[in-house]
Amino acid sequence: MSERLRSSSDQALILVKALPHRSSNYFETVCCAGIGRDQKWRRQYPVPFRILNDSQKFKRWSWIKYDFTAPKDDRRLESQKVVPESIQVDGELKKAERAKFLAPLIRESTKDAEGRDETLTLIRPSSIDFSWDRKSASEIADEKRKHAALANQWSLFDKSAKPLTPCPYKFSFHWRSQSGTTHNHTCDDWETSTAFATRLRSHRDELAALTSLKATYENEYLPRGMAFALGTHSRWKKRGC
Repeated sequence: MSERLRSSSDQALILVKALPHRSSNYFETVCCAGIGRDQKWRRQYPVPFRILNDSQKFKRWSWIKYDFTAPKDDRRLESQKVVPESIQVDGELKKAERAKFLAPLIRESTKDAEGRDETLTLIRPSSIDFSWDRKSASEIADEKRKHAALANQWSLFDKSAKPLTPCPYKFSFHWRSQSGTTHNHTCDDWETSTAFATRLRSHRDELAALTSLKATYENEYLPRGMAFALGTHSRWKKRGC
């Protein structure tokens, strides 16, 4: 983008919804990112997703409308400080239209995107290996304490939300780009953790749930043209969420 977004309202197709993180200013928030009607990136933050009204809770591929202001502490051109009360879900992009919509946004590498002054980008891998590591008991206990404290903070503002249940696993992708370079990235995608929890309820066995999730990414999503959403710079040099 050649200049900072200036309008007070916008629309975006949501592609990224990261795991909730603690924020000293906004309690538990989610960093989201998507594509505007002009096919340029948008980064929405902070979004207190779990205390939004049910009608406001969007998913990947949801179109949303919202008001925003330009953040004072973030110089990244795509960043928008969202007004949570203004969020409206405005339909979903049909599956048959997704590949065509995203095609102009696919880049060869993060370096390619950086050269275009893009702080977020989509890269289509040629191969992926989805893996996981179990968190330690102390890591899980620490996450539980933090989320319980956040839920208590919300109660002071007449908001209600149960403490978030930590996912017991950390997920990562080892992948190869179309040019043959290899990469390893931790997966900070909230919907991946949610998918594991859903499959665990179905399979009632952790290994079966994990294996099912691995098969979905490697055998279903990859052949259908999945792409990774990645940041390109540090926060103060315009990076991703």
